[in-house]
Amino acid sequence: MHRQKVDGQPAYVLHTYPFRETSLIVEVFTRDHGRVALLARGARRPRSALRGLLLAFQPLELAWAGKGEVQTLMKTEWQGGQPLLAGKALFCAYYLNELLMHLLPREDAHVRLFSVYAETLRRFADGLKESDLRCFERSLLQELGYGLTLEKDARGVSIDISGHYAYEIEHGPVKLLRPGSSALSVSGKTLIDLAHEDFSDPRSLLEAKQLMRTLIAHYTGGKGLETRRIFKELQEL
Repeated sequence: MHRQKVDGQPAYVLHTYPFRETSLIVEVFTRDHGRVALLARGARRPRSALRGLLLAFQPLELAWAGKGEVQTLMKTEWQGGQPLLAGKALFCAYYLNELLMHLLPREDAHVRLFSVYAETLRRFADGLKESDLRCFERSLLQELGYGLTLEKDARGVSIDISGHYAYEIEHGPVKLLRPGSSALSVSGKTLIDLAHEDFSDPRSLLEAKQLMRTLIAHYTGGKGLETRRIFKELQEL
């Protein structure tokens, strides 16, 4: 395996793990190399310059070198411009990171998804809207090759805006004789609204959330997402 060297790469930290006494393994989402694992030597030392830089949701520019699955972080520069997130926005940003950790293969570049992720964080800083989450989930599935069929049904017939459908994973919407006769029942209007990323109708937003939740559970192999579990517990409190 050849040794590679990468410089000046835009990136965001997704997750960090302690490694040995003083170091960290840092999972990063990079623009041109996708998800990469890097060894940040000495990053846990009290006086390490890296301690205050390797923060989630902040735009970074990284350089690394090495070979194998975990390479060595050589340089980290903070790029600024992203306000710190707090409260529900911070929690939802952790949800995005958890989705990327579960679904994004290592070293598989997704330049468009990288820019959608950065834009979603900026939107979160301006004021969290649930529609931003739905748009990100849709972009993520599309980028990974799991794009939703939304404007035509499984037979290729245009969606009837006043109809009701069961969304069959891997096939698409199948028209129902009556609403609610399937566990994954969704209105034709919701499918069209989701296609156009128009969530002004509260019903479309609610049904889109239920649809996305089912699809993500399928593609993550039914793994319970930690952020979702914690959020549910906080709501119960």
